[in-house]
Amino acid sequence: MNSKRTSPHRALVRLRRSRFARNVAMVAAGTAGAQAITMAFSPVVTRIYGPEIFGLLGTFMAIVAVAIPVAGLAYPIAIVLPKDDRDALGLARLSAMLSVAVSLMIAVALWVGGDWLSVTLGAESIGGYLFLIPLAMLFAASMQIAQQWLIRKKEFGVLARSAIVQSLILNGAKTGIGWLHPLSAVLIVLATLGPALHAALLFIGARRRYGAGATEAQGTSGATLKELAHRHRDFPFYRAPQNFINAASRSMPVLMLAAFFGPAAAGFYTVGQMVMGMPSTLMGKAVQNVFYPRITEAAHNGENLHQHIVRATGALLAIGIVPFGLVMLFGPWLFSFVFGEAWAVAGEYARWLALFFLFNFINNPSVASVPVLGIQGGLLIYELFSTGGKVVGLLVGVYWFDSDVWAVALFSVIGVIAYSAMILWIFLCAKQWRKDEKTS
Repeated sequence: MNSKRTSPHRALVRLRRSRFARNVAMVAAGTAGAQAITMAFSPVVTRIYGPEIFGLLGTFMAIVAVAIPVAGLAYPIAIVLPKDDRDALGLARLSAMLSVAVSLMIAVALWVGGDWLSVTLGAESIGGYLFLIPLAMLFAASMQIAQQWLIRKKEFGVLARSAIVQSLILNGAKTGIGWLHPLSAVLIVLATLGPALHAALLFIGARRRYGAGATEAQGTSGATLKELAHRHRDFPFYRAPQNFINAASRSMPVLMLAAFFGPAAAGFYTVGQMVMGMPSTLMGKAVQNVFYPRITEAAHNGENLHQHIVRATGALLAIGIVPFGLVMLFGPWLFSFVFGEAWAVAGEYARWLALFFLFNFINNPSVASVPVLGIQGGLLIYELFSTGGKVVGLLVGVYWFDSDVWAVALFSVIGVIAYSAMILWIFLCAKQWRKDEKTS
C-alpha cells in the first residue's frame, strides 16, 4: 500500500530531476510567455484591423510560407546532427550562403513574373507587397540558423528569452501603429520584419552567453563546405521539397478561401489557424526543439528510439486533449467573446482546425525523429500523398458543397488521418531501426 502511495511521488521526483523535462519546461515557458503576450494583444488587434485586413495578411503569409522552406534548402535543420562543432558551424555558413543566393534568385523571378504570380494565385490584392517575399525568406533563414545552433548548444534559455522579447515588441508595434494607421500594410511589413528581429535577438543572446567566442567551434574534423553539402544532401533532396509541400498544403486553404469566398473568409481562417496553432507552438515546438538533440544523442548511444517517441507522443496527447477539446465544443462562442462578434465564423472554422492541430501537436516527436532515422525520402513521399488528399478535401468543399465550412472540415479530417498514419509509420521505422542496430 505504501509503495502505491509513493509511486506517483517518485514519478514526480524523477520528472523534476529529468534534464529533458527541465529543458522542455524552459523552452515552453519562453514560448508560453510569447504566446501569452500575443493572446493579450489579440482582442485589441482583431478589433483594430478586422477580418478583411487579416485576410490580406493571411494571403501574403500563405505565399511567404511556401517560399521560406527553399531559402536554405533545409540545411539549417542539419546543424544539430554533426558530432563535431566545426562541421555544424560549416553547415551554418553553407545555409547562410544558400539563403542569400536563393533569395536573390526569387527577387529576380518576382521582378520578371510577379504580376503573373499574383493573378494565377488570385492574390492581386497583395500584388504590391510581393517584393517583400525575398526579404522574408532571408530573415526567416537567418532566424532558423540561429535557432538550430542554439538548439545544438542546448541554450534553451536564450531561445525562451528571445521569443518573449520578440513577441512583446512585435505586438506592441501592431497595436501602437494600428491605432494611427489600421492598414494591411502595417501587418504585412511587421510580419516580414518579425523574423529579422527574432534572429537579431538570438544572435545577441548567444554573444552575451559566450562572449566573443559565441560562433567559435571546437573540433578536429573541419570538413569543407562542399563535403558537408554532399554528406547532408538528403536535406535539399528530400527535406526541402517535403517542407515546401507541407507549407503549400497549409497555405492552400487561405488562398482558396480568399479566391472563392473573399478576403474576410481568409481572415477568419487566418485567425482560427493562429489561435489553434498556439498550443502546437507552445508545447509541441518546445518538445520538438528539445527532443531533436535528445533523440540524436540516443541514436549515437544505441538507445531504444521508439520508446522515446511513444513516451513523448503520449505526453503531448494528454496535454493537448483538454484545450483542443474545449474549442471543438465551444469554438464560435469563445471566438465571439474574445475577439468580438465579427469573428464568430472563425470560431466555426476553429472547431475543425482544433481536431487537425491536436494531431499536428502530438506529431512533433515523430517529425523530430525523421533525420535521425534517415527516412527523409519516405517523408517526402508521405507529404505528397498527404497534401494531395487535403487538396481534394478542399476542392470537394468548394465545388461540391459550395461551403467554406465544409472545405475547412474536410481539409482537417483528411489531415487527421494523414498525421495518424505518419505517427504509426515512424514508430514502426524506429522499431526496425532498433532491430538493425542490434544485428549490425
